[in-house]
Amino acid sequence: MKLLVLNHEYPPIGGGGGQACKDIIEELARKGHEITLVTAHFNNLPRESREGSVYILRVPSLRKQAFRIGFIGMSVYILNSIFTGLKVIRRWKPDLIHVHFAVPAGVSAYVLHLLTGIPYVLTAHLGDVPGGVPEKTGRWFKWVFPFTIPVWKHAARIAAVSEFTASLARKHYHVEPEIIPNGMKIEPQERPVSVNRPPRIAFAGRFMPQKNLFAFIDILDSVRDLEWNCAMLGDGPLYQPVKTRITELGLADRFSLPGWVNPEQVISCFKQSDILLMPSLSEGLSVVGVQALSAGLAIVANNVGGFTDLVEAGQNGVLAEPGDVQTLKDAMRKYLSTPELLLRARHASLVAARKFDISNIADRYETIFNKVK
Repeated sequence: MKLLVLNHEYPPIGGGGGQACKDIIEELARKGHEITLVTAHFNNLPRESREGSVYILRVPSLRKQAFRIGFIGMSVYILNSIFTGLKVIRRWKPDLIHVHFAVPAGVSAYVLHLLTGIPYVLTAHLGDVPGGVPEKTGRWFKWVFPFTIPVWKHAARIAAVSEFTASLARKHYHVEPEIIPNGMKIEPQERPVSVNRPPRIAFAGRFMPQKNLFAFIDILDSVRDLEWNCAMLGDGPLYQPVKTRITELGLADRFSLPGWVNPEQVISCFKQSDILLMPSLSEGLSVVGVQALSAGLAIVANNVGGFTDLVEAGQNGVLAEPGDVQTLKDAMRKYLSTPELLLRARHASLVAARKFDISNIADRYETIFNKVK
């Protein structure tokens, strides 16, 4: 099958939605599908490239930062991805379009569908649904919402990466998405899981308000009497304020903040860690969470978005209601001071990771595509 994939973010730029897209199309390509991806250009990335059997076209978007794209950049991406998509369709004649994010790429898919009749399958990741990440997109949806309705109504099929994302789609667009979580290739463990001494804590993601990073620091400050070290991977507008706060608390020697890193570096860090701490205020189906499961990390997180799908409370981690920082502090103290409990949680995460194997996720998309074609 020939698949035209649209997504405004794709590694090395963007966040979890880009990585999820990459994992899916690489697995679909391995299964024999022909794939052309139209994504956003950034910096000195090549305009055209080939990764394995995936052909990548990067169109102008005025993107200025690797970790996010502004409204103007999204608008430019929409126009250029429509123009490039039309050229690809006329030359290559794909069977269908798979689009990640209803905004902005969903708009491109909708227009291409109107112009060519090619059906599209929409995958929603959370930030593209009203109410998903209100602190980031709330202002946009106040006036763009009416223009997004056709994107959802004309999709041949809709997938949502978590039950929470699906529930918002039902509420705002009166559609019934199929829940297909993000996945990744689950590799056999190279060696038996053990607890590091001292335990290693990890965070990975954009340094944005919805990640609740000052609560993250507060939680670790509360267990400063215990041994641990922490890697915070990522970049964003809160990077320097977070770094300053850590220094003010006298904890700089226990933190590593390398800035923006590629997905391979995230996975490498997780393989050397014990706990993923994510007090986020909103999440889709966190790719970081799936990566943490596959590395066998205990997960301590807020009960938001996709973390409900990743964590079985009392088994492989602890979930707290947003605002209940004390529960997260108690969980971190318990895991850091009880290696046996932490080891059991790590083993439980390895078991839970199996259902997110990318081969199974790709099979589910393949089933949808075959019904649409």
